[in-house]
Amino acid sequence: MSVGELAGLLVAVFWAVLVTLLAVVLVRLSKVLREAAVLVTEVTERAVPLLTEAGQAVRSANEQLERVDEITANVQDAAANANALSSTVAATIGGPLVKVAAFSYGVRKAVGRQQAGLTLPQQGSEREELARLIRAEVRAATAPRGGLLARVRRAVRG
Repeated sequence: MSVGELAGLLVAVFWAVLVTLLAVVLVRLSKVLREAAVLVTEVTERAVPLLTEAGQAVRSANEQLERVDEITANVQDAAANANALSSTVAATIGGPLVKVAAFSYGVRKAVGRQQAGLTLPQQGSEREELARLIRAEVRAATAPRGGLLARVRRAVRG
C-alpha cells in the first residue's frame, strides 16, 4: 500500500465515522423534534380551552362592571333625590318649626318669670329690646347658608 492509498483509506474511515456520528445526531434530533411536536400539540389542545374560558371570564367581568355602573348611577340619583327631599323638608318645616320653638321659648320664659314672681317687662325699651333679641334669634336660625344645601334649596324652589 502506498502512502496515497493509506491516506485515502484514512479519509474514508474518517468520513465513515463522521457520517455515523452525524446519523446518530440526526436520529436523536428527530426524536427531540417529535417530542417537541407532541408537546406543542398538547399545549395547543390545553391552551385553546383555557383561552376560551379566559375570554368568557372577561366578558362576564365586563357585564358585571356594567351592572355595577348602573347600580352606582341609581345610587347617585337616589342620594340626590334624598338630598333634595331633605332640603325641601327643611325649607318647608324648618322655618315654621324655628318660629314655633322661638315662640315656645318665649312662652316658657314668660311663664317661668310669672311663676317666679317676676313681671314681664313693662317699659317700652325693655320690650323692644326683648323683641329685637327674639327677632335676631329667629333671623339667625332661618338665615340661608351659602353652602351646597342652600344651592339645592334654590334649585328645588325653582
